[in-house]
Amino acid sequence: MRPQLIRVGFGLVALAWFAGAPAAVAVKPGKLSASTADARAQAASPQAIAEYRRKLKEYQEVRGAFDAEAGAYWASISEKRRGRNAKRRERQTITLDDYVLTQPPVYTGPKRPVNPEPEEGKPPREHKAIPVVADLLQAAAEQFQFTPQRPTTEVEFKRAYARVASAAGLTREQAVRVYSFETGGTGNYDVQSGIEHGGKRAISTAIGYNQLLTTNSVELVAEQGHEFVRALTEKAASLPGPPRKAMEHKLAVLKKMVAFTRTVPDDWSAHEKLADTPQGWAVHAMVLDIDVGPLLQTHKLLTSVIFARAKGYNRPLTAAELEMMNLTGDGTGLDMVTMPQAMREQVPTSNFFQRNGYERNPVAIRHNTVAKLLAVTDERMDSNSTKPGAKELAAAF
Repeated sequence: MRPQLIRVGFGLVALAWFAGAPAAVAVKPGKLSASTADARAQAASPQAIAEYRRKLKEYQEVRGAFDAEAGAYWASISEKRRGRNAKRRERQTITLDDYVLTQPPVYTGPKRPVNPEPEEGKPPREHKAIPVVADLLQAAAEQFQFTPQRPTTEVEFKRAYARVASAAGLTREQAVRVYSFETGGTGNYDVQSGIEHGGKRAISTAIGYNQLLTTNSVELVAEQGHEFVRALTEKAASLPGPPRKAMEHKLAVLKKMVAFTRTVPDDWSAHEKLADTPQGWAVHAMVLDIDVGPLLQTHKLLTSVIFARAKGYNRPLTAAELEMMNLTGDGTGLDMVTMPQAMREQVPTSNFFQRNGYERNPVAIRHNTVAKLLAVTDERMDSNSTKPGAKELAAAF
């Protein structure tokens, strides 16, 4: 079951949706060095300390007033969201009154002043390392004694993806434009968020044309694994000798992975916990496999199409609409997609965020209505669809 949350992936980075991503390496807690602490203590004159306390009090008063106003605003966002969900369950019409139509308050007061005195006992927050492709491959080898069959060329993977996507009912426009948004129009099948266009550090586990997270891979294998097994079984039947034997081994591994992903309830948070294990990393390695990878990439989008149809929305999704569902989760995305154009012009994007996610999302703030957000997504797709990778994928269809 997919969440209704904005994920962090390359598509977000391309639009600067996520600012200040934490380092992808572990940071060991520690204290200020003796020399640094001594220097700061010497610099902390009584006058400096008094000035700091005066500024801190001013900051706390202004910030407290803002937080009270912002808290009330975001509480109303949550209340309206609960109301819309209840109305949808009762199949009632959603109107403008079901959204908060004002923009969220913006903090314009002073910044928190820097304490001139050393602060003890406050170690820096420890960040978990983000696995990269090498880690996924190692996990697959250790946990399932398996190495994904990687394509000999990028075009080979694009053609395999195009065949699977077309057979599933995705259009070339949907696939190419989402790929253009997610990878910038140049990404390879193994591109990882943060490690592209000269990037040196992964900022999430999102990999591939549609930027699957480890949790996406675990969830898709749990929910669609039987379809993946069927597809590989049919392919194995048509292969001779050694290739068939290799496919049968891959099938055996895939079945073990399906069993592993189904050891918990079909719930995003439960799948997220599985994804953050060596076995979960091994499952995610399947995005690199020439047979399973295209199935995962396709179903990442196809589940959104199926979700929309199940909710009675039968009009074909534009690529930008499909991307909204891909990025935000099906429920939240469909909330935007089913909105008439007149409402899209008036409804703020804040209605689809939690406060902390919105306040660090400059694009959602700048393009602050549904209409503007979809428009900037389309613009990014238009621009990136002319790039070499996007043209290559279009030709594969």
